[in-house]
Amino acid sequence: MGRAFECRRRAKEARWDKMSRVFPKLAKSITLAAKNGGGDPDMNPALRLAISNAKAENLPKDKIDAAIKRATGGDAADISEVNYEGKGPHGSLFYIECATDNTNRSVSNLKTIFSKNGGQLVQSGQLDFMFTRKAVVEFEAEGVELEEVELELIDHGLEELEVEDGLVRAIGDYAEFANLSGGVEKLGITIKKAALERIPTQPVEMSDEQMNDIEALLEKIEEDEDVQLVFTNLA
Repeated sequence: MGRAFECRRRAKEARWDKMSRVFPKLAKSITLAAKNGGGDPDMNPALRLAISNAKAENLPKDKIDAAIKRATGGDAADISEVNYEGKGPHGSLFYIECATDNTNRSVSNLKTIFSKNGGQLVQSGQLDFMFTRKAVVEFEAEGVELEEVELELIDHGLEELEVEDGLVRAIGDYAEFANLSGGVEKLGITIKKAALERIPTQPVEMSDEQMNDIEALLEKIEEDEDVQLVFTNLA
């Protein structure tokens, strides 16, 4: 009985820990989308997808509504998008997208994280050519006729379909993000996740030992409150 209680306690703590880290990031992405394209999801595809991503992570409706309202408030003007680039151990490269109200805090935190984990931040733009920006829309493969979907989505900017572990990734040029995600929605397919991703142009393989060092750095980066997305050059 005591062991079962302890397992439940630890599971609850793990859920709360995840929520404390993920929910603020999701709320920021909603606020930024509303700020840039308006607070009506029907007229703002980026906001609609930010809300969809948030719901997939069980962000409560009241927090979603509050994030949209902040887009028209005074504090919304203080949130900005800023990107950072860094080199990690064993030749690993990192492209980091942040949403922050204090860029000095963001860069200071990231510098400390990199320096303590065998890496360093580099000048903005130095690693940009190592990544190509793509629109990526993910949905469940079950019940989907992939050949038909592929044919339909070609007219919506689809470049490639990837299927792995029951999940489909529809990939297109970053400029086709709204077009591609809209095409998936028109097919009546529920979008699991949609985002602009940075895919490495020269992905590299790492040994298990090397991955331990890289994952330690990656975990610390993702824990930072201002970090929204992290991309690496790992295969």
